Amino acid sequence: MRRTLLWFKQDLRLDDHPAVQAALAADCVLPLFVFDPTLLRPGDLGIRRMGVHRARFQLESLTALDAELRQRGSRLLVVQGNAAQVIPALLEHLDLNEVLTLEEMAPQERTLVEELRQALGDIPLRELAGNSLLRREELPTPVEHLPAVFSQFREQVEQRPSVYQPRSAPVTLPPLPEAVEPLFEPLPTPTRLGLGEPVGLPISAFPFSGGEVAALARLRDYLWATQGVRTYQENRNGMVGSEYSSKFSPWLANGSLSPRRVAAELRRYEAQYGANASTRQLWQQLLWRDYFRWTLLRHGRALFEAGGLKATVRAPQQLDERFERWCQGRTGMPLVDASMRELAATGFMSNRGRQVVAAYLVHDLEQDWRHGAAWFEEHLLDYDPASNWGNWAYLAGVASDPQRSQAFNALRQARHYDPDATYVSLWLPELRALPQALRHTPFQLSRLQLDALDYPRLEHVPEDWKPYLTHAA
Repeated sequence: MRRTLLWFKQDLRLDDHPAVQAALAADCVLPLFVFDPTLLRPGDLGIRRMGVHRARFQLESLTALDAELRQRGSRLLVVQGNAAQVIPALLEHLDLNEVLTLEEMAPQERTLVEELRQALGDIPLRELAGNSLLRREELPTPVEHLPAVFSQFREQVEQRPSVYQPRSAPVTLPPLPEAVEPLFEPLPTPTRLGLGEPVGLPISAFPFSGGEVAALARLRDYLWATQGVRTYQENRNGMVGSEYSSKFSPWLANGSLSPRRVAAELRRYEAQYGANASTRQLWQQLLWRDYFRWTLLRHGRALFEAGGLKATVRAPQQLDERFERWCQGRTGMPLVDASMRELAATGFMSNRGRQVVAAYLVHDLEQDWRHGAAWFEEHLLDYDPASNWGNWAYLAGVASDPQRSQAFNALRQARHYDPDATYVSLWLPELRALPQALRHTPFQLSRLQLDALDYPRLEHVPEDWKPYLTHAA
């Protein structure tokens, strides 16, 4: 008899889930999620790996997954602890004889899977294709030979187009093991985890709930109901509101949404309405995500080192009070501060904002990029190791791509992407009383005026900002 433990990790869905499909042949199945409380404690860089917003989103996603399982005659067991210790004990207690899960890309997660494999002894642990867009067999070359440059990766992938045929969620699931009922407990809350309860803000750019149902609803709305995808190219650099981009990333990050489902729906949309620059740009973003995932698998822990994938390159490694001011949204540069306060308040930040604040930390403040990446890891709803650390390494100039590190002119970005200061006014209420033209350059005020506003003074104005001071009063 096949008595199976189905181990969910960052794959909190039933749709297009290879391990769920493999579990259908079992005689009984226990769906399990193990919450590791060490994620809530400071890591190697002194910053915890999960904050209140992502914890809330994950708990919503787990609640949604449990509801979907219950509709199919099953239920989700959520326990706290280390999976390599928890799972062997459950197998023994419930007389289970195999573990199914999805493949991981990140070093820590892969190490945990191997620790569990060792602890299981003769009990098989089967890893099925993970949350990538492309399966290994669909890659243009073996992983170790994939191009280091994204444009070359994209060209090779598009020379051999894949057909995405995601499998829908099953109608029913095998029964739960006997004697499991006493093990079920209510899901913890952020407060019980010691994080407090996040406050929902009506101005959040991500007002959506966690979980597969919400993810698939957003996919339907964005592609079919509103056809927001049609103008993705024009709107993707927006900063205010829920509709300037797809907002798929938080669900993709915790696996409530399959990238292959997104790709299949995008192809179906293009077949019906035609492709345009916007649909192609969304496709390219899916490829960027995959590029970072396979790069992480190939290079492992090197991506988390100060020198990244270019050990010969010297990125800044200092850390001082300027990093703390960056975290608090108190640098004196309004676009950076508004973005950082949005992140702290909601767990979300626009793609444009992420590039600006990261480049500002590394190139203007000359701080260690790894601490910025760790801060994002704690706070972002859509944190995933490959995209987060890959993007930070890219902007710090230590990624595998030979392109030079990107030093943004933050004031130019502010004038271009927030011309009416709508965004900074939203998140920096202390600047709302200023004339519109000054809201991006309050450092032109006297120290006395800034003290009255309770806004920090920017001591150094870069030379390349001077052309963008012309609108100031």
